[in-house]
Amino acid sequence: MIIFVFTGLSAAIGDPNNSYPDQEIKVAFAFGLAIATLAQCIGHVSGAHLNPAITLGLLVSCQMSILRAFFYIIRQTEVFSPLLQLNGISPYKGYGVEFLLTLQLVLCVLAVTDKRCDVGGLTPLAIGLSVAWFLHLALISYTGCGINPARSFGPAIILESFDDHWVYWAGPMSAGVVAALLYNFLLAPRDEPLSKQTRVLFCCSSQEKEIREPLLEDVRDCSKELI
Repeated sequence: MIIFVFTGLSAAIGDPNNSYPDQEIKVAFAFGLAIATLAQCIGHVSGAHLNPAITLGLLVSCQMSILRAFFYIIRQTEVFSPLLQLNGISPYKGYGVEFLLTLQLVLCVLAVTDKRCDVGGLTPLAIGLSVAWFLHLALISYTGCGINPARSFGPAIILESFDDHWVYWAGPMSAGVVAALLYNFLLAPRDEPLSKQTRVLFCCSSQEKEIREPLLEDVRDCSKELI
């Protein structure tokens, strides 16, 4: 998370002589490529969430325990980044913008990490380009492209500026929940009963893999039968 924020900060500060569009493009690709690189490097270790909205989405998708999700979110919000502000739009419009584009991000993460969908090692690139091209370039002019409560929380505390801060939490976090429900119950529902899926929520971290692996095997078997 520290590397991710440092990269974004370096791009955001950058050369003060850059034009506004050039600066937006530079920041967008800095964040996107940083996420892609970190997902490739540490994705197999921690999942490289880097975002409480993604963590919450994976929790609602029954892909991690409540305890692990809690500590992930605590650690994510300890890193400080630039203060984000709404640019000429109302808080409710800001909420809508943050919600819709975070919804796309979490859906992208759920889709490309789904074991039923083999993207051939392109998962980090897909997520990174989603953040850089689709989200930052579309959103940065309106809300600063929050899509990540961890990027908003630190500077709000340091500068004691919580004006419209709820937008940067409510939008992404509610989007994470909705994206998980949409993906798991509408777009790509699983065949196993819900009671079996939710077992992972209340286990300790050492038991997560033991519970998830049989579920994944069931999913693979069902996919083979459909093919």
